[in-house]
Amino acid sequence: MKVILRTDITNVGRQGEVKDVAAGFARNYLLPKKLVMEATVQNMKIWEREKTKLEKVREEIITNAKIIAEKIENTEFSIKVKLGENGKIFGSVTAANLAKLFAEKDFNINKHDILLPAPIKEVGKISVNIRLHPEVIAKVNIDVVEEKIKAKA
Repeated sequence: MKVILRTDITNVGRQGEVKDVAAGFARNYLLPKKLVMEATVQNMKIWEREKTKLEKVREEIITNAKIIAEKIENTEFSIKVKLGENGKIFGSVTAANLAKLFAEKDFNINKHDILLPAPIKEVGKISVNIRLHPEVIAKVNIDVVEEKIKAKA
């Protein structure tokens, strides 16, 4: 089924592109969420009229994402973990843990936008990429430190 993308959709395409997608995907997901329009002659004309307004909105969103990227890159993040013998972390630090860490500093980041190749299993400094927009990726440094256990007297 040919559709016109109303927004950027990961792994499908960018706003304004005409794409051929599976009919079920379009009917069950894309069309009900109003992410696409069916690529008919009439819809193509409507899209041409909407295009300039949406381009302005898109540029504003990208500008805001760049501002947030700069703020998040200049913020220091530290996460405390419990260590076992041999200096290994109990469990691991996942994207969900990092999303909570960012939320504590008032950055609302979805765990799916944290581009973590594998869970963090060692203490130290680590660099993580965050997708704020398909065109804006922020690089954040996180310090993974050992949680000190207070001795009972």
